[in-house]
Amino acid sequence: MLSILFGPSLWVSYVLRKYNRNPETNFPGTGGELARHLLDRFDLHDVKVVVTESGDHYSPIDRSVALTQDRYDGKTLAAIVIAAHECGHAIQHARREPFFLLRHRLAQSAQGAQIIGSALLAASPLIGGLAVSPHLSLLSLAGAFMVLGYGVVVQLATLPVEFDASFKKALPLLSTGYLSEHQLAPSKTILRAAALTYVAGTLLQLLNFWRWITVLRR
Repeated sequence: MLSILFGPSLWVSYVLRKYNRNPETNFPGTGGELARHLLDRFDLHDVKVVVTESGDHYSPIDRSVALTQDRYDGKTLAAIVIAAHECGHAIQHARREPFFLLRHRLAQSAQGAQIIGSALLAASPLIGGLAVSPHLSLLSLAGAFMVLGYGVVVQLATLPVEFDASFKKALPLLSTGYLSEHQLAPSKTILRAAALTYVAGTLLQLLNFWRWITVLRR
């Protein structure tokens, strides 16, 4: 069980460290410069490329591709591939692709769902002390779903968005002259690792949700 839950995360860390060590001599620019180039290539001039300390990501709200300092300034294979992956999300947004928009809406409402769910869970014991009702268990289950189950739904909606950004956006782009032949296979490994980050997150969310349901059913 532990290997299933934590194995993907450990493998992802290993892959990203491995391909983030040595600069590649055939890259004319850094990850940040490639991101700017790709965005301009798709007429996304209004999307910024910025440095972040909170992990590589694309922000639909800020309209920005955010890269960590080592990716932004780096010429490693990891820096180039991750930059292209995040630009893939910007392309999804510009094209208003359904899965991307769904995931964005779910993520925006996740915090509100957690607040409502926490309130339902907190109210259940209080209401239970005042009245005996078969609906109380449903109240608790609803609260648990809003707190943790909603997160599972967000993670599940994220998976197809991530795989699309990796294998239908970034990889085809990088294959058009940006990478040499011998760099394609490790690039696929990096993109798989980027997607597996969310697979691992989904597994953890499912485990936590199942634990909650088990406790509430006792």
